[in-house]
Amino acid sequence: MAREHAFDYLTYGTTCDPEELERFLQHTLDVNDGLALAGRRMTPVCVWGRHGIGKTEIVEQLAERRGARFVTIAPAQFEEMGDLMGMPVVVEGGTRMAPPDWVPREDGPGILLIDDVNRADDRILRGLMQLFQRFELTAWKLPPRWQIVLTANPDGGDYSVTPMDDAMLTRMMHVTLRFDARRWATWAERTGVDPRGITFVLTYPETVTGERTTPRTLVQFFDRIAGITDLRGQLDLVTMIGESCLDKATVSAFVAFVNQNLENLISPEEILGAKDLSQVAARLSRLVDRQIKRVDILSAICTRLVNHLGHRSAALTAGEVANLRALLTLPALPEDMRLALAQDLALLDRRKGAAKVLSDPNVARLLLRLGAGVGVPG
Repeated sequence: MAREHAFDYLTYGTTCDPEELERFLQHTLDVNDGLALAGRRMTPVCVWGRHGIGKTEIVEQLAERRGARFVTIAPAQFEEMGDLMGMPVVVEGGTRMAPPDWVPREDGPGILLIDDVNRADDRILRGLMQLFQRFELTAWKLPPRWQIVLTANPDGGDYSVTPMDDAMLTRMMHVTLRFDARRWATWAERTGVDPRGITFVLTYPETVTGERTTPRTLVQFFDRIAGITDLRGQLDLVTMIGESCLDKATVSAFVAFVNQNLENLISPEEILGAKDLSQVAARLSRLVDRQIKRVDILSAICTRLVNHLGHRSAALTAGEVANLRALLTLPALPEDMRLALAQDLALLDRRKGAAKVLSDPNVARLLLRLGAGVGVPG
């Protein structure tokens, strides 16, 4: 059981980042498939976590990658047991129970996502017990190869939830999702979120868990300022948009971010495409060398660079390799960040040519001297 945040939040299972959650779900769903083929019962999985951090999206994207059908329900919206159990219909010779419209009719593979399960009232929760254990209710059952995944908000805090007792909790497996700024930035780069927003989250990750601020509301905000080229020139409008979906602390942080010109941080494209990296190095120094050295800015720039390289398909050109080699040897980079960047480059797909960066003798000697432990190609 995990506890987090200012409230005494109660969640269940290991706390993990999105990549770890996907790995866990993939494995568990595979095992469930095998159990079903052997005629044994499957076990639902419940993903706990705060609102807006991407629980539902991860399950939906996983279903798509598995080629599985996907149905989602929100039992908090069920007003009567008939919404869950079905309703009687008149047939020749009497009546029968007809399943609700949302019940899948076609064979799987498929995933039924029961979203925000503990926001349902106690009556509905008790009605779900049989579904969790037997994958069926009185009037209907899930077709073959359908699995159940649930999401839930934490107990014991400011969420309006119905506590689940042990009899219900033990009918499922549990895992808790936490927000991870670097993983989110990888997703955001791939999705096309405004780069200024990505840089803001990487520079101020602590703002993501405010009173009204979540990854979901941040994306809403970033989407609505994407068309504003000069954020500083329209700061009053930016502030108004921000306060419509974020808490004031986050908006204040974003305003400070804009006023310090941090939204204009050096982009991956600028680093890779520079004719002379010394000009980029000079800009880095101006950004970082302040009264307090802004290592967070360097970290944000390096993370965006690795994410950019990770999701693009083209191999590195000779000029891009040279620029990355020069970046790794810049004095402005702290040693731990230099090593982390080298390790991230080493993990990239070899077809992209990142290994050429580390094969440079000067870079290799530097990393060996620092005790990097990075596998440098010979």
